[in-house]
Amino acid sequence: MNSQFRTVRAALVEHRQAYRHPVQIQRTAIKQRGKTVKAAELVDISIYGCRVSSESTFAEGTRVWLRFDGSDPVAASTVWCKDGQIGCRFDESLDHALFRRLTRIDE
Repeated sequence: MNSQFRTVRAALVEHRQAYRHPVQIQRTAIKQRGKTVKAAELVDISIYGCRVSSESTFAEGTRVWLRFDGSDPVAASTVWCKDGQIGCRFDESLDHALFRRLTRIDE
């Protein structure tokens, strides 16, 4: 019971299901149902979710559709939105071929 009122620091361990690969893809779009498409930049991605940078703001839990560099729309929900960054969780794991295309490093 002593720890009930103690402040707790953020965990040092990453709790995501999969590592997020850093990328920089400017040809990204984010859209909410019934709204116009907004430009965004893909910052990092895993097969379960991503982080995009955009001037738009979304409430937690907002349903959105994302397009990455001309891909088909990917359905997702926003998990957080802060300082021009939006964290999204995909409804279904990302297609492996699309994931490889987005994370490949051209040499």
